[in-house]
Amino acid sequence: MKKAVIFPGQGSQFVGMGKDLAAEFKTAERLYEEGDETLGFSLSGICFEGDKATLTETRNAQPAILLHSMAVWSVLKNETQIEAVITAGHSLGEYSALVAAGAVEVMDALKIVRKRGELMYEAGLRQPGTMAAVIGMERSSVKKICENSSTENSIVVVANINCPGQIVISGHIEAVQRAMEAAKKEGAKKVLELNVSGAFHSPLVSSAEDELVSFIKKFKICDPEVDVISNVDGNVVRSRDEVIDALSRQLTSPVLWSDSMDLLLKKWDGDIIEAGPGRVLSGLMRRIDRRRTVTRAGTVEEIKKIVASGNDFV
Repeated sequence: MKKAVIFPGQGSQFVGMGKDLAAEFKTAERLYEEGDETLGFSLSGICFEGDKATLTETRNAQPAILLHSMAVWSVLKNETQIEAVITAGHSLGEYSALVAAGAVEVMDALKIVRKRGELMYEAGLRQPGTMAAVIGMERSSVKKICENSSTENSIVVVANINCPGQIVISGHIEAVQRAMEAAKKEGAKKVLELNVSGAFHSPLVSSAEDELVSFIKKFKICDPEVDVISNVDGNVVRSRDEVIDALSRQLTSPVLWSDSMDLLLKKWDGDIIEAGPGRVLSGLMRRIDRRRTVTRAGTVEEIKKIVASGNDFV
């Protein structure tokens, strides 16, 4: 039962996430208990019954999503014969993909993404910025708008290429607002500023990059056991050095999700599972290639459906 497995990133969190998994499966319950012990506070409490504002904080949302994704993946492996043949994750989700590929231990990844969230939040305080989604424009057009909307002291760049016609921009508040207005005038179907605490995947968070890389290098990183597609360039990373290099560039580089999925579809023509909270990635896949279906696995109901249907669940 070999599958491609993709993991969601920040923004997929919701209050109550993982509570049903921990109540139903001992594997998930133990993982949440270990996560609380590793971090030294009740992340499970924030996930299961915390308030939305606390969960949405970058420093909490990132470990919460990783732990939920890993709970799902652990349950799938325990309850079925599913094996990952290729993995990928959207930004933060790349850490989940690396755990599933055997490149890093889950609790080490949890510590790293907690630190990652803290550093990104602090970078947002030092260099205030914002992000916006631009719907219905080609990437070349959005890139040109960003170039024309940037000045020496106020920049905006392409931050996420999620799928054809869905691009996120990031940068100084004034520059992002200029680009938003330009995109509207040039025919974008929709332009929406995002509720974020910083200009992620842009040079504005470069202050977090070096410290994060130094932190990552404290942990044991191994060669992935299966192919992992990196956000940074949409290519496969196969060695420890390639993993560290990709993660070291990830904070300030655009998320090339559309490119990553194009490669995954070329390399793999079988089933794809979205393991973790929400349904963002399955929705993006419909925009990338409507012929390919992604099976969601984030709740007890969804997992039981996969288990009941065996290998033929798509």
